[in-house]
Amino acid sequence: MGAEPAVSSDTARLETFADGVMAIAITLLILEVRVPHLEGRSLRTALAGEWPSYAGYVVSFLTIGIIWVNHHQMFKMIGRVTHGFLMLNVIFLMAIAFLPFPTALVADFIRVPDSRTAATVVYGLNMIAIAVMFNVVWRSASRGGRLLVSGVDQSASTGSPRATSAARSPTPSRRSSRSSVRS
Repeated sequence: MGAEPAVSSDTARLETFADGVMAIAITLLILEVRVPHLEGRSLRTALAGEWPSYAGYVVSFLTIGIIWVNHHQMFKMIGRVTHGFLMLNVIFLMAIAFLPFPTALVADFIRVPDSRTAATVVYGLNMIAIAVMFNVVWRSASRGGRLLVSGVDQSASTGSPRATSAARSPTPSRRSSRSSVRS
């Protein structure tokens, strides 16, 4: 094994890409909420019959929103990226981009006794994959503080992201510290 390659400081591109993936995933969720066909029912009854789509949309939208907020908070503490770190983020974002599919699956099959378990298992496995990858991304960045900005509490590498006040505020001095750095 050779020396670790030079560390890039370009977290902004990764953050922008992540924002875009999450925005598209959230947008795809609403496409599964369709205008109901009346088929002899009142509009009120038809709308009420679509409750699984509404519930799936709300739960998954809020979930992706919370993930986005946490990802944003994490990146306040990350000052550099490596190729490996970028690839871990790609896998993390792939799991998020997949979420509209199991959301639609649950909405479509929650009222079908023979299928609801399989649909909810797929949804649950996707949520586990997202949680695991979020933690893998954080552990990769925080391991030994190698990708973190200065001022981040090193004990954060063993738990959830925490930072000192210096690392939390994106001051010009912090942003300028994101110049080319080697690990």
